[in-house]
Amino acid sequence: MPDVKEYAPQRADMVEKQLRRRGIEAPSVLAAMLAVPRHEFVAEELHSRAYDDVPLPIGGGQTISQPYIVAAMTWALRLRPTDRALEIGTGSGYQAAVLSLLAKEVFTVERMPELASSASERLTQLGYHNVHVHCGDGTLGLPEFAPFDALLVAAAAPAAPQPLLTQLAEGGRMIIPIGDADNQELQLIEKQAGAFSIKIMEGCRFVPLVGNHAWQKPPQR
Repeated sequence: MPDVKEYAPQRADMVEKQLRRRGIEAPSVLAAMLAVPRHEFVAEELHSRAYDDVPLPIGGGQTISQPYIVAAMTWALRLRPTDRALEIGTGSGYQAAVLSLLAKEVFTVERMPELASSASERLTQLGYHNVHVHCGDGTLGLPEFAPFDALLVAAAAPAAPQPLLTQLAEGGRMIIPIGDADNQELQLIEKQAGAFSIKIMEGCRFVPLVGNHAWQKPPQR
């Protein structure tokens, strides 16, 4: 695992001011956010900004979400040590690394080959060996590995993709940003007795989810 001493004061400050003071209370989530070296998931020239309360560019028009959103989405999933989780939108691999400390196994899908490749290499080098990176259309999920206890979509969709809903296990939870290119809300979708319930969490803004069951191409802003 990575050397957690580097940038440790900045991580501690991030956890206290951006997470705990804004209502993120789960000790396991706070511990994971404290442990994962966010600076390792951005370009070297952005290391000094890695723990700021902002999203940062990672290339290909994609971003790494601000720490608060990563923590809030993770907390909403109520992960258990025995859970198998699916993430859509690997990006740099940061969110997958956080999930990997709370779940038994994490599968993650990235549609951009260069991001998928670099994230896979980075996660392996940093010791997150229970994360499996796949390259493809995230809106299709990974039916060959389903069902999943938890599902996190790190890009905005006009509606929850049907293939992802079908891959949720009974009692499973999905957190996903729903809306248009400019205005979205986080929705927590839970499956109980074969039916889905939706809880609106908070407003957010993500890059668009592109694929067969979302936008065919990024919508115009």
